[in-house]
Amino acid sequence: MAFVEMYVTQTCAWCVRAKRLLASKGIHHVEEIDVSFDRLPMMERTDGRLSVPQIFIDDVHVGGYDDLAALARSGKLDEMLKPQ
Repeated sequence: MAFVEMYVTQTCAWCVRAKRLLASKGIHHVEEIDVSFDRLPMMERTDGRLSVPQIFIDDVHVGGYDDLAALARSGKLDEMLKPQ
């Protein structure tokens, strides 16, 4: 399976939704990086984005929950999650 990383905060409902969507696709482990107190590392990696979640699949920046959901609707998420 693909390696998924997600920048999150402790109170992020969109982060929970993203994890549920990924679980529905068979991804039951997401490497969570809590940026509740320091978003600078996330901002450096995402060209300045402040919102969470910020999701990476195999080191490719997907974006936030809306971006992830759009990939799922288009069928492209399944391709990204296939083992390499």
